Amino acid sequence: MRIGIVTDSTADIPSYLVEEHEIRVVPTILVLEGKEYADGTGISREEFYNRLPALQTQPTTAAPSIGDFATPYEALLSQGCDHVISIHAASQLTTIVNVARQAAKEFSDKVTCIDSGSLSLGLGFQALAAAEESESGLRSALEAIESTKKRLQVSAALDTMEYLRRSGRVPGTVATLGGLLSIKPMIELKDGEVKAIGAVRTTKQADERILNFLLGMGDLERLAILHTNAEPRAKKLLNELMNRARKSIPRDILFVNVTAVIGTHLGPNGLGFAAIKK
Repeated sequence: MRIGIVTDSTADIPSYLVEEHEIRVVPTILVLEGKEYADGTGISREEFYNRLPALQTQPTTAAPSIGDFATPYEALLSQGCDHVISIHAASQLTTIVNVARQAAKEFSDKVTCIDSGSLSLGLGFQALAAAEESESGLRSALEAIESTKKRLQVSAALDTMEYLRRSGRVPGTVATLGGLLSIKPMIELKDGEVKAIGAVRTTKQADERILNFLLGMGDLERLAILHTNAEPRAKKLLNELMNRARKSIPRDILFVNVTAVIGTHLGPNGLGFAAIKK
């Protein structure tokens, strides 16, 4: 049985892995100063984050259309795939997976849509796990997704909670935390919900807290260091992890400047990770 894998651009999967595993990535939409961009086209991530603090109007995001999903489904099935797994960003945070499900109705029972409950490489690692098991059949690919999801942790330290507050993607009680004395809020994305897991007063303390989270996880199967245009911080975190980790960490650690569609809601200078325990 041949399985096709589809995801959306919030998965943040590096292009070389997309090509290697023949994953179809549907771009989400960024609306910036009245202009629509397909995620990853027309504006670089670095340019977006550099412009973000000075923008007079908060950027917005939108899900792809039903047709945007139907096109890769039809292509994969016509090219010999027996089934398509379409896995997407958390439904509590976006309508993307709901749109995908609408598109899937046109293809009888040949497309399975899955809510990853996550974003960025929290989603991306699930898609990669499915792709790696796809040659073993539908059941194996779905089991790989479920196993990955159970062992997943996505955490971050934001420079401010202001962008989440503006976007309305976080409960007011959590957003309030970030307004106190320039506190750096620590958040976790778990089962599609953004949760406050602490707060610190300085960037240095935030970086140390993120490092301690990682060191406390034990042996890791997959790891991505995530940042929103905070490359020097991210590199320092990776170096510290390599120096201090006493347990197994992956050889191929991904290093990702998070896509603008997610960064719109997080703001610049954030640091975090997506990790899968062994």
